Amino acid sequence: MAEAPIRVLVVEDSELDAELVMDQLVGDGLVCDWRRVDAERDFVAAIDEAAPDVIISDLSMPDFSGYRALEIARERVPDTPFLFVSGTMGEEAAVEAVRSGATDYVLKHNMARLASSVRRAIREAAERTARSHAEKSLLRAQRYEGLALLASGLSHDLRNVLQPITMGASMLLELDDERAKKIGTLVQDCAERGLDIVTSMLTFARGARMTVERVKVRSLLEGLSLLLRGSTPRNVELALALPPDDLEIDGNYTELQQCLLNLCLNALQAMPDGGRLEIGAEPEELAPSFFLDEEVPTPGAYLRIAIRDTGVGMSDEIKANIFKAFFTTKKDGTGLGLLSCRRILDNHKSYIRVLTAPGKGTTFTLYFPLATATATAEVVHEPPQGAGQRVLIVMEKASTLSLVSDTLRSNGYTVSAAQSGTAALQAIEAYGLPDLVVVEEEMSLMTGVRTLSALLDRRYEGPVIMIVRAGGVAHVDDLPPVRRIRIVEKPIESAALLEAVAAEIARNASPNG
Repeated sequence: MAEAPIRVLVVEDSELDAELVMDQLVGDGLVCDWRRVDAERDFVAAIDEAAPDVIISDLSMPDFSGYRALEIARERVPDTPFLFVSGTMGEEAAVEAVRSGATDYVLKHNMARLASSVRRAIREAAERTARSHAEKSLLRAQRYEGLALLASGLSHDLRNVLQPITMGASMLLELDDERAKKIGTLVQDCAERGLDIVTSMLTFARGARMTVERVKVRSLLEGLSLLLRGSTPRNVELALALPPDDLEIDGNYTELQQCLLNLCLNALQAMPDGGRLEIGAEPEELAPSFFLDEEVPTPGAYLRIAIRDTGVGMSDEIKANIFKAFFTTKKDGTGLGLLSCRRILDNHKSYIRVLTAPGKGTTFTLYFPLATATATAEVVHEPPQGAGQRVLIVMEKASTLSLVSDTLRSNGYTVSAAQSGTAALQAIEAYGLPDLVVVEEEMSLMTGVRTLSALLDRRYEGPVIMIVRAGGVAHVDDLPPVRRIRIVEKPIESAALLEAVAAEIARNASPNG
């Protein structure tokens, strides 16, 4: 594959000098696509048309100034390397240029190092860009992690509150007093909706939306090294042993990087007087004897990543508590970092071992299934989105009706909600026939079967999704001859319902539907 040319913008009033600059670069083996400008308007236009990979500028020109070019470049393309090539630049001017944001300077009578300066500047710019992207990804992952932990804690607390309320509602429904039964019904509906919300929160907290990709381990560790460069103290030696290029695991790159970075930052903080941080990865075959009693034994081929420091180490008491929420030995610690790592490892069906002793350092060893397995974490696809199709929902319970309506409406459908068959017929009279009907089979005043019959009488010919109790339709023989009907059992799962709605609408729109 041919090397992509380096886009060079030369700010120079002398065409001959510009050609000499480019001859120096090309003669040193660089493949370049270059353009010369000598006026501010042309310089700005060149930057806006296509951001260059490097800018090489003379210091003084009749109609333009190199310092002015540097000022514009730092404002418009701050990450682009800017080099001065001048025949008049003294030592003081060169120092001032670098202080003003120039990457480097080269004298015209000694341009032998120009090509190496350009290579270094472009490489460092690429590293800064990669580091910035990695840091942004990590920040997003940490925000997500904080929300997930908060959702997990709240969901457990809410479940503890709602379960007694549900029991109390059941007791009210058993009384002979009609008013008590009405109150019990209202309380039960609200409690059930609350429990549905709790389930959604727990699903989020467990990372069910984590996406999986094939991750090259070498690339993962190189990115980790890039992030650590700005955080590693001068008195700490960083030793990174990179594995072969073909070593891969299935997982979420951002979460894996977050987990490894958390462990490495902890290791650096454990070496206030300096030391050595070692990171290495290699394949290992795990035998059944490796697994602890509380773990599900899954022997086979794994990737072993070891993070070893020569720091203060941990006592047995501290080691026993490091994965507990909010446990920390740091003054400004949150106690969530290692808990976050544990969740990420659980998502990836992975294992962790900790070897430590006071004054003898700590080693965290992580074991990830190698990519021979097709999936090491749960993949949840984005729910299908509607495009404004009209859906009529007929359900008796106000809480369930509201929940299903909100789910479909938030996913792009136009929803009409009815709490009874009669209300459904009124909705059709008011808004016309829908594209799809979602109807509950068991309703007290007008059953789902009778509602469908009435809809057919009003010339509804679209698909139907019927919500039934687990076990199937109680009155299957009484179903009217609708064009197409799909059964969805309770409890209703949002993802399954959205899949069913999208599938039925798509089939209805098909010429052969």
